[in-house]
Amino acid sequence: MENWDEVRTAYQVARMGTVSGAAEVLGVHHATVIRHVDAIEARLGVKLFQRHARGYTPTEAGQDLLRVAQATDDQFGQLVGRLKGHGDAVSGELVVTSLSSMSTLLVPALTEFQRRHPELVIRFLTGSRLFRLEYGEAHVAIRAGSPPEQPDNVVQPFMRQQHGLYASASYLERFGPLKGLDDMANHRFICNDDIDSRAPYSRWLRAHAPESALSFRCVNAVSMQEALLAGAGIGFLTRWEAARHPGLTQIMEPLSEWAGELWLVTHVDLHRTTKVQSFLSFLKAEAKAWTA
Repeated sequence: MENWDEVRTAYQVARMGTVSGAAEVLGVHHATVIRHVDAIEARLGVKLFQRHARGYTPTEAGQDLLRVAQATDDQFGQLVGRLKGHGDAVSGELVVTSLSSMSTLLVPALTEFQRRHPELVIRFLTGSRLFRLEYGEAHVAIRAGSPPEQPDNVVQPFMRQQHGLYASASYLERFGPLKGLDDMANHRFICNDDIDSRAPYSRWLRAHAPESALSFRCVNAVSMQEALLAGAGIGFLTRWEAARHPGLTQIMEPLSEWAGELWLVTHVDLHRTTKVQSFLSFLKAEAKAWTA
């Protein structure tokens, strides 16, 4: 490619999703962004984006460019560091994605990692969407369930996410304690609104609680936690998050089938970079304290 500026501009448009967002990141006028995108599309003879009212969505060709440009951008950053004699420097962006339920553990860890590497910009992305590492959407993903099977990803076992079943004091005042599985019909439970949720504890709850008892349904872990704290019903919470709320009562002894395996996932193109390796080593060390 003759003009790296155009590639970098298209990469930022693909990453940010809008011309204005890319212009802000690059520190240029939005007209420059549009000119670069038009120029590279004309030079390549292919549409990299679908234009719509909400912004720019990468086409398949645009996604290919995003993946290659992300890897190239990281590799350039590593090269510059080595040329300056700072090959072990950790700087630029570090994009980490995980389930929102991991925030309690990961936010302090990410904060400490950034404290050790003050030139680092942290982007911590949570939610149910699987960010595409092959398209450069994240450097490190922490995923639950079965081991990811994408051929270009490096997958390492990380830890088990332990869940417990809890109720607030206000709920117990109204309904009393759960007296066993046969008593579930007499209680109210908080659950995921997605009946196809792959979370082990969600599957267990739907298998054991009658439909009528699933009275408060949410779309994510944050709203489920708030419902639990408000006394809407009995609900699941990670054990490390529950430890932060002494007003909650554990309803029954945790079952091993509620726990889920967590995996560290990186793309093969970025796995050996100094930034990713430094973070993985740091995170594994932190996890030993979490599971002790």
